[in-house]
Amino acid sequence: MACFSACVAEAIVAFGVKKTLEHHEKAVGTYNEHSLSNKLSLLIKMLLGGSLLLLVEHIWHGEISFFYPFLTAMNSPEDTQEMLHEILTVGGSMDLAITSVWAVIAFAKSFTKSLLGDKA
Repeated sequence: MACFSACVAEAIVAFGVKKTLEHHEKAVGTYNEHSLSNKLSLLIKMLLGGSLLLLVEHIWHGEISFFYPFLTAMNSPEDTQEMLHEILTVGGSMDLAITSVWAVIAFAKSFTKSLLGDKA
């Protein structure tokens, strides 16, 4: 129903962390294309891209409407409780899966950079 909101929330937090790291890396002089703040950009794109696809899917299935309360699960307290449970379980699982895939990609990029030097 609203599991995509967990990914949006993580993307917002990751954006804040990215901006803070970027500011710190520029101040210290370690900011480059392989810095952690640049790698966080990929995580943010993955989270928002998945959220956008899920948003479209939920609109397609009628779980999201264009009038108040927007989420059809908010029409009754029982449905709202089910929606919050789904956000925590399904949304949390999606967050873990996306972040794990991102971590593997970030590690692989760092590993190939260390093997190939500046050519990677």
